[in-house]
Amino acid sequence: MSADYFVIGVDYGTDSVRSVIVNATNGAEIASSVFNYPRWQKGKFCDAAYNQFRQHPLDYIEGLEQTIKDCLKKAGPHAATAIKAISVDTTGSTPVGVNEAGIPLALTAGFENNPNAMFVLWKDHTGIKEAAEINQHALKFDINYLQYVGGIYSSEWFWAKLLHVLRTDEQVRKACYTWVEHCDWIPFLLTGGKNADEIKRGRCSAGHKAIWSGHFDGYPPDEFFASLDPLLKGYAARLPKETFTADTAAGNLSVEWAQKLGLSTEVIIGAGAFDAHMGAVGGQIESYHLSKVMGTSTCDMLVAPKADFEDKLIRGICGQVDGSVIPGMIGMEAGQSAFGDTYAWFRKLLEWPLQFIDDEEIRKQVSDKIIPTLSKQAAALPPDENAELAIDWLNGRRTPDANQLLKAAISGLSLGTDAPRVFRALAEATCFGAKSIVERFREEGVPVKGLIGIGGVAKKSPYIMQMMADVMQMPIRIHQFEHTCALGAAMFAATAAGIYPDVEAAMQAMGGGFDQEYFPDQTKAELYEKRYKRYIDLGQYIGQHSN
Repeated sequence: MSADYFVIGVDYGTDSVRSVIVNATNGAEIASSVFNYPRWQKGKFCDAAYNQFRQHPLDYIEGLEQTIKDCLKKAGPHAATAIKAISVDTTGSTPVGVNEAGIPLALTAGFENNPNAMFVLWKDHTGIKEAAEINQHALKFDINYLQYVGGIYSSEWFWAKLLHVLRTDEQVRKACYTWVEHCDWIPFLLTGGKNADEIKRGRCSAGHKAIWSGHFDGYPPDEFFASLDPLLKGYAARLPKETFTADTAAGNLSVEWAQKLGLSTEVIIGAGAFDAHMGAVGGQIESYHLSKVMGTSTCDMLVAPKADFEDKLIRGICGQVDGSVIPGMIGMEAGQSAFGDTYAWFRKLLEWPLQFIDDEEIRKQVSDKIIPTLSKQAAALPPDENAELAIDWLNGRRTPDANQLLKAAISGLSLGTDAPRVFRALAEATCFGAKSIVERFREEGVPVKGLIGIGGVAKKSPYIMQMMADVMQMPIRIHQFEHTCALGAAMFAATAAGIYPDVEAAMQAMGGGFDQEYFPDQTKAELYEKRYKRYIDLGQYIGQHSN
């Protein structure tokens, strides 16, 4: 293989987009670039108190162009001619309403500043009521249309968000032709799509968030949605039954985008998928090893051979989909709605008085030291079975058993409680939440043979990772690549371009392995088992009083 075969992976996160140029021969990073969403940073179009989190498509478009151009500049004058393919991953479910031309409504006249015309970010929970209605409505049908999404539909997902927006905004309702996931729209944009009916819907997004399944030949019938609310009539009928795994090509780079980026129209654009699914591939996932993408939230991926899942249904997870991670295997998704966000919330709580200090440099210096200092001090605390105990549902519960109405809690507070003790409780809670996911898989007959950690928290927080190993009583390997989701996208790009016959071959050639492993401290097993049981008991109590 020529060393001049380069591919680009684009990873859209919650706060920023990152592009990387990767050598398809060996997975070496040639260049990377990050773009922080400017409108998002200013808090525009969001209302945290109302659980409304929207992102403007211009943040995505500007970031796409600037990061790829920056990567090409860093990579040198000959890099552009070596680029063979681009693939994209995004957060999800993060859909948007588009017109018949496939243009997000926020990019059309009259909708520029309308949050309902923008992408509805994964952590937007404004559709809680609609999700509950979908769950009740599904019970009326002979076919259980929710059986492949864990049996519970979430407010974080496609249809609940669509119905909420249609009910909320008459102008958007009149202008909206169809509803499109972020990961499906970006390839459509790059290939110069002009007709919304021609958007290639990814197997990953459709299967895990939009109730698509090959077992019932696509989506539930239009009548399923129209009988829930007439406002949904026609939407399912406009969704194509065919979906695309991420190893396939969505098309070629359009003339317009080729000129913008300085690339050839021969560049292949891969079908899109969610960040954690591509990240699991970038992190070299193995059968029955749980790949944990740990950032603002967690998304936990597990793959298994199709032969093992003929009649098996896993309760309370975010879906089991043929080919959503690795084509030919069943991909299972779980996760926590708040992980890094839990620590960020506590940091913001502690640094609240800093907003009244005029010196921005001082504010930044103090803010940057809070979590490392808390981690160090919390690690030095003696083990205590009766220490403060927390529940990690600051943004509701994703899995097991999605419920975004649930609230977090901290118990056992006293005048002796200080910041490190609260931080320890929060850290334990996130690890206990992770353990509950592993326990659900095991209860459902799915073994979890190992843990793989990827993402910002996995790379930057030894304290949390050691606690994770201790709580789980399992080793956790940390993947060496810093931008693992973008690397996974690059692996899929190389496969879509035909450089590799399948993504497993790309993963083997381009994966760099693991640079760290945390082993459980067996002396803490009994302590954490007792505290985990208390976590479950407290969670049950909170659940009874949250709704």
